[in-house]
Amino acid sequence: MSDDAATDERPPGGVIDEPMSSALSKRYLAYALSTITSRALPDVRDGMKPVHRRLLYAMRELNLDPDGAYKKCARVVGDVIGKYHPHGDQSIYDALVRLAQDFNVRYPLIDGQGNFGNIDGDNAAAFRYTESRLTPAAMLLLDGLDEDAVDFRDTYDGENSEPVVLPAGFPNLLANGSSGIAVGMATSIPPHNAAEAIDAAILLLDQPEAGIDDLMKIVPGPDFPTGGVIVESTETIREAYVTGRGSIRLQARWEKEEVGRGVWRIVVTEIPYQVQKSKLIERLAELLEQKKLPLVEDVRDESTEDIRIVIEPKSRTVDPDMLMGSVFRQSDFETRFSVNMNVIDRNVPKVMGLKDMLRAFLDHRREVVVRRGRHRLEKIERRLEVLDGFLIAYLNIDEVIRIIRFEDDPKAELMKAFGLSEVQTDAILNMRLRSLRKLEEIEIKGEHAKLAAERETLVTMLMSPKKQWLEVRGQLARAREVFDPSTSLGRRRSDFGAGVEVDSDAVLDAMVAREPVTVVLSTMGWIRALKGHGQDLDKVRFKEGDELAFALECQTTDKVVLMSSGGRAFTFGADKLPGGRGAGEPIRLSVDLPEDEAIIAMLTPVEGAKRLLASTAGNGFLVPEAELVTQTRKGKVIMTPGAGDQLLVCTPAAGDHVAVIGDNRKLLIFPAAELPEMARGKGVRLQGFKDGGLADAIVFAEADGFAWADPARRRIGLPEWREWIGRRASSGRMAPKGFNRNGRFSG
Repeated sequence: MSDDAATDERPPGGVIDEPMSSALSKRYLAYALSTITSRALPDVRDGMKPVHRRLLYAMRELNLDPDGAYKKCARVVGDVIGKYHPHGDQSIYDALVRLAQDFNVRYPLIDGQGNFGNIDGDNAAAFRYTESRLTPAAMLLLDGLDEDAVDFRDTYDGENSEPVVLPAGFPNLLANGSSGIAVGMATSIPPHNAAEAIDAAILLLDQPEAGIDDLMKIVPGPDFPTGGVIVESTETIREAYVTGRGSIRLQARWEKEEVGRGVWRIVVTEIPYQVQKSKLIERLAELLEQKKLPLVEDVRDESTEDIRIVIEPKSRTVDPDMLMGSVFRQSDFETRFSVNMNVIDRNVPKVMGLKDMLRAFLDHRREVVVRRGRHRLEKIERRLEVLDGFLIAYLNIDEVIRIIRFEDDPKAELMKAFGLSEVQTDAILNMRLRSLRKLEEIEIKGEHAKLAAERETLVTMLMSPKKQWLEVRGQLARAREVFDPSTSLGRRRSDFGAGVEVDSDAVLDAMVAREPVTVVLSTMGWIRALKGHGQDLDKVRFKEGDELAFALECQTTDKVVLMSSGGRAFTFGADKLPGGRGAGEPIRLSVDLPEDEAIIAMLTPVEGAKRLLASTAGNGFLVPEAELVTQTRKGKVIMTPGAGDQLLVCTPAAGDHVAVIGDNRKLLIFPAAELPEMARGKGVRLQGFKDGGLADAIVFAEADGFAWADPARRRIGLPEWREWIGRRASSGRMAPKGFNRNGRFSG
C-alpha cells in the first residue's frame, strides 16, 4: 500500500493492527474497481477506455488535425505519459497503433504514417519511426470540448485537466466495438456499421417506443472491419441484442474461380475478424501435412494489399461447398465472436442490450447539446453587452471623446454619464481610433442583430426538450455524412448468408472414386467386394464348407447394410471392403455380431425407399431404408423381437399390398397401408397362427399382380389372387396348388 493511501488510517507508530483477510479484501476490492472502471470496460457514452480517450485528447492538444501535419508517435506517447496516463510507454503505443489499424478498428480514429503492422500479425515499427494524426471520425468524438460540452477533472498530478468523457458525435461504442478483461468480468462488443447505428439512433428519436425488431431492420447485425460472412441466424443475433450476451458465427468470404478446361480453385478474399492470416496459413499447412483435409491439394497465400488465399481442390469433381465445409470445420476460416456488451454506465458496470446502449448515447448527446447551447449563450450575452456599449458610444461619440480627453477618471465618468457596465466601459476605452468610422458602426449593428437572433434561437432550444432532440437529430444527420454508405469507409463489409454444414463422413465419401463392385457374403460370414457387375457367381470360390449367401451389385460410394436375425443393422462402406482376391474377411472383425445371430439380408439403402421387416412370430412394420444406416460397431437395433422370436424377412416395400404365408401354408394378402411405418420397434401382427409361425412375406404392386418364383426362378402369377385378400392379422387361406413346397415366395 502506498504512503498516500495509508495516511489517514496509519497510527503514530506506523503500524496498522488489522486482520489479514480484512486488509486483503479491502485492497483487492479497490484494485478490482480501478481495473473495471479505469482500464478494461468502455464508457457507454463515448465507447472509450481512459487510455484511448487520453490519446485522442493529447493529440488534439498537439493540433494533430486531419488537415495538419503528422507528428512522431514518440511525441504523442510522451505527452500522454507525462500529462495524463502514467503507465508504460509500450502499452500506450500499442493502444495508439490499434486505433490506426483498419483491420482491427472498423473506423480508425488515428491516421498513421509508417509501419503500423499488418493482418499477418507483424508488429508496428517503434514509435520513434512512426507518425500519426487524428481522423475525421476522431474529430467528431472531440467536437465540443472547448464549449463546456463535458466535465473535466484534474490529471493524476494535478497540473493539468482531462475530459471525463468525450462529446462523441456518433455512437462510437457500437461503431468500433470494444473488448477487454477486468477482474471478475469482461467485455466483448462487436463493431457495427456507423451509418446504420446512427440511423437506428434517429429512429429511437422519432419513435421512442420502437422495439428491437424495428431496430434490427436498420441494424441487422455487426459489421466487421475485415468483412466476412455472418452465418448466424436472425433469432440468435436478436437474442444477443436483447440480452447483451451471445455469440455470432463468422465465415471467410470465398468464391469459385474457373481456371479453364473444367479446372477450378477456391479464392478466399476476406477472413474472419481478429484472425492473423499468417497463423491461418500455418494451420492449413499442418492440416494438409496431417492429411486432415482430404479434399484439398494445396494452399497458397497470394495476398498483396488485398487478401487472396488460393485453395486447390484434390479433384475437379469435388463439390466446392463440401470442400469449404471441411476447411471451415477445422480452421479459423470460421470463428465465433463472443458477444458480452458489458459497459460502464454512470460509473457502474452493466450489461446492456442494443436499445439501451443507443438510448444511453442519445441521453449523453442531449446533455452535450444543452451544455454547448448554454456555453454559446453565455458568450453571446457577453458579446452583446460589449456591442451595446459600442452602440451607445457611437450615438454619443463627441461626449465620449470629451470625457476621455479631459476627465481625470474617464472610466468612472463614462459609467456615470451613460449607465455603462465595467465591461462595456473597458471595451470602449480599449477601442482603437480607426474603429470610430461610420462603416464600423454599421458592422456592429449587423453583428448585434445576428447575435440577438441566435440568442433567441438558443433560449428557445434550451427551454424546449423537443427542440433539444431536434438539434441532436440534426447533428447526427450531419455526422452520418462522414460515414456515407456509398463511400469505401461507410459501405457495409460483412454480409449475411447461410452456413455450409458438411458431415465429415460425406467429406471422406467425396474422395472415393465411384466404381462398380459386387459385394459377396458367404454363409459363414466372410465378405468381399469383386470389381465390376455381372459376375459369374458360380465361379466364385469360398473356403471349404462355405458357400454363397448374398450377392449385391453396387458402387464403391454406396453403403452396404447387413440385417441380422436379432433385428440389428450393421453398415459397411463398399470402398472399405476387402478385394475379390482370397476369401475376404469375417464380418465379425468389423462389427459386434452375436454368435447366435445370422445375417438374413444385405442391401444398399436408397433415399426414400422402405423395407418390410417381419419376424418368425408374425410381427412386422415398414422402415425407411435411411434409418438402417449406422456408424458404430454395435450396429443399430431396428426390430426388437420377443423371446424365442427373430427377424426373418427384410424385403423391399415398393408396392401397395403385402402377402404373408405361414408355416401352415396359409396365404394372406392385405393392403400395405395397414402397416405402420416405424424407425424401431416390435411391429404389429401380420398373420394369425394356431400352430407354427411366419414362413415368408413380400410386398407387391396391385398393377403388377401377385406372383412367386419357383426353384427354377421362373415367375408364376396368380390371376385370382384377390381371393386371398383379408384383414391384417387374420389367418388367411391355404396356398394355391403349385405353390413352392418350401412354403416361401422364392424357390
